[in-house]
Amino acid sequence: MKISTTILGIALLMAGCHQFDKTKTGLVYKIIHGNSKVLLKQGDIIKFNIEYKMKVHGKDSILNSTFNHIPAFVKMDTASFGKHSFTEVLLQCAPGDKINFVMSIDTLKNLGMIPEYNELFKKGGTIDGRVDILKVYPNDAAVNSDYQKEMDEEKNREIKDLQAYAAKNNIKTTQSPNGVLVEVQKEGDGPKADSGMQASVYYRGYMENGKEFDGNMDTAAKKPAFTFVVGKHNVIQGWDDGLRYFAKGGKGRLLVPAMLGYGPQGSPPVIPPYTNLIFDIEVTDVTTPAPPKAPAPLMPGPGSVKPVK
Repeated sequence: MKISTTILGIALLMAGCHQFDKTKTGLVYKIIHGNSKVLLKQGDIIKFNIEYKMKVHGKDSILNSTFNHIPAFVKMDTASFGKHSFTEVLLQCAPGDKINFVMSIDTLKNLGMIPEYNELFKKGGTIDGRVDILKVYPNDAAVNSDYQKEMDEEKNREIKDLQAYAAKNNIKTTQSPNGVLVEVQKEGDGPKADSGMQASVYYRGYMENGKEFDGNMDTAAKKPAFTFVVGKHNVIQGWDDGLRYFAKGGKGRLLVPAMLGYGPQGSPPVIPPYTNLIFDIEVTDVTTPAPPKAPAPLMPGPGSVKPVK
């Protein structure tokens, strides 16, 4: 019985291995087909989830993932398909299909996609990936509508996460119309830091896990207050929205959903994608900004002024 079980196990393992194929560039892949038989084609607009992960210190570490976030939306263009990438096999797939693939770090380096080996991308290593092809769209209008819906759902998930964080830490907040959770510890005096006003702010920025990523509140460093005009998109949207609750002398906290911060891209290498941000703030001043200086008159070019005869 033990011998039969061992032989059966080996047979199953070999059968599983044969499910994987290789592309011309050596990408190892397996397509798990769904119910649709209509293959993707040039010009199709597709919606899909994708994830990359690898072993780091013996544990799986996700490099990037759209699962449980905003899926990717791409128009099929075979001319832009990459080498040693899942795009090599997209034309073999249909909506509802799934792709599992393995990328070689050595191959990626040889193709110039990884400049040098390092602690993360090690010689002989691999990157595991998976793709779920969700949908195909007939036109841009259908894509735009669905993409907006996905963005709204993502922000709502992030707001719920921050509401749970606030409740756990006994932080009483007011939610701005766009979704920033604002804790007003001291409102301040005078005009609020509304759109068009210039605000000077000391702040400390950190993530929900407490990891600090930026700030100027360290008095030992004697950093100046950060000064900017509210509503001019010089800062993340969460700041433009949240600071409007404060005047000069105001103190509080801003709990910013990722979609009002650095969003799906994050701010590498410090802020990962889809990271909610928290800011302790002190507003030292709120003023009307000085009008911009008039540009200096241009000097006339050669031949532009003719002598009087």
